[in-house]
Amino acid sequence: MSRSAMIRARTDEQLKVEVENILQKLGLTPSEAINLFYAQIRLRRGIPFQIELPNEETSRIFKETEAGENLVECSDADDVFGKLGL
Repeated sequence: MSRSAMIRARTDEQLKVEVENILQKLGLTPSEAINLFYAQIRLRRGIPFQIELPNEETSRIFKETEAGENLVECSDADDVFGKLGL
């Protein structure tokens, strides 16, 4: 398949930098990531992940954690599982 079609989009500068750093660590170029995204849309015939508004409890928790409230710190994975009771 010929790759000659162009896609132009605007995005936040910081978002672009952060995402491109992640993609580089994954061994992907931005173009490859966009092609993967498009291929998944075609395969699933829709966005390949859920898009929804958080419920009231989740919204409250997001606000609390962003404010640094009610956080539980763990030293390692065993500590996490211990605090979860697993």
